[in-house]
This record gives sequence, C-alpha cells and structure tokens, in this order.
Amino acid sequence: MYPLKFHPILKERLWGGTKLKGILGKSIESDITGESWELSTVKGAVSIVANGKFSGTSLQELIAKNPQALLGESVVERFGRDFPILIKFIDAKQDLSIQLHPNDALAKERHDSFGKTEMWYVMDADDNANLIVGFNKDVTKEEYSDSLENDTLLNLLNYESVKEGDTFFINTGKIHAIGAGVLLAEIQQTSDVTYRVFDFKRKDKNGNLRELHAEMALDAIDYTKKDDFKVNYPDTTNAVNVMVACPYFNTNYIHLTKDLEQDVSQRDSFTIYMCVGGSIAVENEYGTTTIQKGETVLVPANSTFINLKTIGAKILEVTI
Repeated sequence: MYPLKFHPILKERLWGGTKLKGILGKSIESDITGESWELSTVKGAVSIVANGKFSGTSLQELIAKNPQALLGESVVERFGRDFPILIKFIDAKQDLSIQLHPNDALAKERHDSFGKTEMWYVMDADDNANLIVGFNKDVTKEEYSDSLENDTLLNLLNYESVKEGDTFFINTGKIHAIGAGVLLAEIQQTSDVTYRVFDFKRKDKNGNLRELHAEMALDAIDYTKKDDFKVNYPDTTNAVNVMVACPYFNTNYIHLTKDLEQDVSQRDSFTIYMCVGGSIAVENEYGTTTIQKGETVLVPANSTFINLKTIGAKILEVTI
C-alpha cells in the first residue's frame, strides 16, 4: 500500500474560527470550524481515502482487509483492528472549555472506550495567546469543588504563554484548555471522551448552556501541581528529533532542508506524517504522495523504506 491521504473531517465548534482555511488551506465555508480530523476511526467520523486506487475506501475497511500490513503485527496484538490514534488540527478563535480526560481503566469502565492521552504542537498563536495546563498549586478535591461552586476555578489554573513550535504533553487526568488565538496539531489516543467542567457560561446556537460533567470528573482529576507537560526537544536540521515517547504513541520532529531516506524495515508500526510547514513528497516502494502544510499522510507498516523529498519542510512523525 502506498502512502495514503484522507479527506479531512471538518467539525464546526462554538469556539472555532477561520485559521484552518486561512493558514492551512482547508476548503471551508463556515467561520466557526474548530477541528479538522485528519485520521479517525471514531464511530460516525471515519476517515475516507482521498488518493490513488483506494480512493473512496474507509480507513476501517482497509484495516479489516489486511490489518497487519497496514497497522503492524505488534499494533494488532495490542489494539486488534482498532486504529489507536486520532489526528487533528484545531483552531481556537475563542477559549475552549476547561476539561480533562479519564484514564484507560475509567474510560473502559464508564464508556467502553480508550482513555485520552494527547499532545499539542503549536502551529500559530496570536500575541498573548495561552494554554491552560494543570493547576498552579496542589489542591484538594474539596477546594476544587468549592471553586466550581464559587466561580473561582480560573484562579487555580496554570496558564502557559505559547508561540509556534511549543509542544505540550497532556496525560490523562490533567485539567487543560486551548486558549483563544491558538492553532495546533493534536495527536491523541482514539477516544472522544471528554469531561467538560467549566465553559464560561457560554450558550450554543440554540441558546442552551453546554453540558458539564463536573461529577464524573471528580474521580478522574489529578489534583497535584506538576511541571511535566512542556516538551523540550532538539531541532537538529535533517535529523529525526525525539519529542514524545509514551505507551500510546511516539512523536518525532523533523525539520528538513533536503531529502531524507529512512530504512523502516524493522519498524513494526504504521507511520503518520503531519506537515506543519512547507511541503514534502513521501515515498515508499508502492508509490509517492505529496503533502503540504496542514495535510497528513499515513504510510502502511509493510513499507521497508520511507523517502522524504523536499526543499524545505517541518513535519511531525508519529508511530506506535
């Protein structure tokens, strides 16, 4: 199987804006599109191939026909025929709700789902834009609950100013939110389970307050102050730079000014490339696919080599 591109699945959000169109070139009419799902097998939002002979075929169908070739034997052993990663670009014109995600055990028990460990790579940020990641001090469950009742939760949260290239690892249980003016790439476990705990009392297009999950979140939150979220990674040009290595995904940063050849014959996993700058041709023994900033490609696990051809590109490389 050749490197596969998929049609983006565009999601309107109350907080969405126009950067997915204006900066990433997505074909969008709406002014409130907040998410572009690039690779997904979430029920009701399954990615469809956009290039080559498999055009029109769903990612789920491709996996069902030949799971080991697409995913890798070790990935199938761990996750069966479920695609274990969800890939998105997110544009926040307004602040997102304050939220968190349950761990695998809690998500399985309550929702028959994976948990949701994720990471963010900032692609664009307005002046003074920030993210919320964790608490600014250790808090008790009682303090947290009181802050919700008294409308003072924001006083307990840690704010991080951001710029292009900043990267954050958000493990389960960590309270967080994307701030207004931030465009980012998100890599996460395949899960759509989110506990929303504060939403600035905003109303949806029908005039209704959005659902909160305050009670469900109480047993899922990590109440301790931690400094484990900012990812410091090298930026060695024309080399593979490790960003995040966790049980759910591995992500590398590759800043290329020339072609790069990779022997992946021992890589028992699919490879995802998210282009976050420039453009690049991705080649394996079965074909070549070109992507530009804001596009994503999936290289099947049965590839023995991957050649990256470019005169300039910044990409995120994701494997299991």
